[in-house]
Amino acid sequence: MTGLEDTNVGSTTPAEYPSRRRLDTAPLLAAARGAEPAHRPVWFMRQAGRSLPEYREIRAGIGMLESCFQPELVCEITLQPVRRHNVDAAILFSDIVVPLKAAGIDLDIVAGTGPVVANPIRSAADVAALPGLEAGEVGAVATAVGLLTRELGDTPLIGFAGAPFTLASYLVEGGPSRNHERTKALMHSDPTTWHALLGRLADITIAFLQAQLHAGVDAIQLFDSWAGALSLADYREYVLPHSQRVLAEIEAAGVPRIHFGVGTGELLGAMGEAGADVVGVDWRIPLDVAAGRVGPGKGLQGNLDPAILFAGWDVVEREVRRIAAEADRARAAGTTGHIFNLGHGVLPDTDPAVLTRVVELVHSL
Repeated sequence: MTGLEDTNVGSTTPAEYPSRRRLDTAPLLAAARGAEPAHRPVWFMRQAGRSLPEYREIRAGIGMLESCFQPELVCEITLQPVRRHNVDAAILFSDIVVPLKAAGIDLDIVAGTGPVVANPIRSAADVAALPGLEAGEVGAVATAVGLLTRELGDTPLIGFAGAPFTLASYLVEGGPSRNHERTKALMHSDPTTWHALLGRLADITIAFLQAQLHAGVDAIQLFDSWAGALSLADYREYVLPHSQRVLAEIEAAGVPRIHFGVGTGELLGAMGEAGADVVGVDWRIPLDVAAGRVGPGKGLQGNLDPAILFAGWDVVEREVRRIAAEADRARAAGTTGHIFNLGHGVLPDTDPAVLTRVVELVHSL
């Protein structure tokens, strides 16, 4: 019994989605679909953010969550790294807790800490009291997507959401956690409540992604940031069915789906089964080894260690070339394509000029 039986979110047919920009030859979308791109595509997780002086300037005095609900500000921040770095995709400026906030859950993002939840989830009654998410509650996000698709030209826009497990971890712990002890305790001691919680969060995640898809995003990434804290057995039993449902519910949109987590080397096979077209890989495992775990028929994304960007250009160039060579070996072994990225997000003190040089190098390979 997984608790999925009680959850019913209707599938959306392709005809119900708006006409999208025709970006068939965009390198990122081509690579994600297994076609041959004009050049190796590259973008960076957290490319729109604290590493950019223009971002710090425009965000001065504005809270993180407040920023995420201002469409014009979201549009400008999302465009900044595209202008500066010439990356092959923009990713919507948002946060994984935005749909929870929009649904009415009392939380905030505290500088230096992260999301903090006022009333953590600890019981079946707490789960039953969780609100759902209506499309109108994230109308500002949809508006921002519309602004961006008019500004981006032939550059794809990636929408995103947090996966149910990672959202559950924040809600159960009350904020970021090193050990996820309350989360794992609930998972094992009360599986019925656990699956009910992830079922509700899957509903919220689906609604948030559908709002972005209806507004016109060209691809999506599902972040399961903390899934690496789990054993493979626990991931399969307590997490995978819910991530599978999220990815299945948005399949009809016809856009590439990317799935990523940190520290998930031992989970890559199972994550490959979740239903995404591309599996993101962090820096702890070579891409050609990851390919053997994910299995054929999937693309890979990654996986430069963000800390390497501080090591000097000779080191950065060597590592970029190594990763590209590993990705090529993975392609020969059956993966469908490679999207160059970091193995996690851009660190705040990263020199933006180094990122620009990485893009130029990747495009030259």
